[in-house]
Amino acid sequence: MEFDPSVVLENWDILAWGLLVTLRYTLYTSVIGLAIGLFVALLQLAPWRALRWTGRVWVEFFRNIPLLVLFMWIYYALPIFLQIQIGKETAGILGLGFYASGFYAEILRAGVQSIDRGQTDAAIVLGMGYVQRMKRIILPQALRRMVPPLVGQTIMQLKNTTLLSVLTVPDLLYQAGYIVSFTYRPMEIYTVIGAIFIVVLFPLSALSRRFERKEAA
Repeated sequence: MEFDPSVVLENWDILAWGLLVTLRYTLYTSVIGLAIGLFVALLQLAPWRALRWTGRVWVEFFRNIPLLVLFMWIYYALPIFLQIQIGKETAGILGLGFYASGFYAEILRAGVQSIDRGQTDAAIVLGMGYVQRMKRIILPQALRRMVPPLVGQTIMQLKNTTLLSVLTVPDLLYQAGYIVSFTYRPMEIYTVIGAIFIVVLFPLSALSRRFERKEAA
């Protein structure tokens, strides 16, 4: 069977729409994951054991549960327990956001702990409270070191969106399956899907490497 690029060209509008959906979910869930992850990281760094324990439980739960299982639980089980309706889009955003938060939290925690203890001691001597020294002293320095792993996790987040297809969210992979269902040309479609991911993710990978070299210099 020969490779027929016309199959892709004839359905490019469907693939383009799927790519936009994928990028949109990546953006939304990365922002949600970062926001929750920052909060959880600060919990783990708090001087109170109960808060540290709470943050640790959150991280271990969402880093160790399979994303597909999390999707199924949010979409099918959670509505039964809470007696509410959860749409597939909401389930996808919550699942990806919560899942990413566990990984982002660990990156942020490690970045903060990489800052020399003397910085914290100096801030305490100046009379700064926990929130103030995090905001003004620790986080601005730590963020520079966190950029490469944060970019790497965002790359993983984009690839994780392919699991949205199990919820029938019309992302890139779902649209590819739809096209294959009536063209019967999986080789062409899935080859192009792989190429699209490479084209989108390569600049992010290059950006991550650039920050790594800059930080090492």
